[in-house]
Amino acid sequence: MSLGKYSILVTGVALTALALAWPLGLQRLESDARAAVLFGAAVALLNTIAAHGLVRWSTGRSTTAFFRAVLGGMVGRMALMLAAVLAGLLWLRLPQLPLAASLLGGFVAFLVLELTIAHRAAGRPAPASR
Repeated sequence: MSLGKYSILVTGVALTALALAWPLGLQRLESDARAAVLFGAAVALLNTIAAHGLVRWSTGRSTTAFFRAVLGGMVGRMALMLAAVLAGLLWLRLPQLPLAASLLGGFVAFLVLELTIAHRAAGRPAPASR
């Protein structure tokens, strides 16, 4: 799946989740808690788009390039996520629990989606020869 299509897909998933969360209680949160939820969702969204972009870039390249992009990219993305969380907590003064819950929930949901897409793209294993 192309990076553009993946970006549209995950943005749609995030917007749908937020739209469904609104009547379930998101609208009752204080404005700073809602901002924390949106901030966490945005960080998770950008993280998954970056992850997919790195995998797409490394496809068809050498194994070394693949591992550098995927594993090195993972370290870089985690550092950027930590910086974003610290900025949200210390600079923007967002509440901790809504930010953490949104970020982790989005991260897990997008990881499942990313792995599902990667598994489907890899195709089914060839039947064993006799």
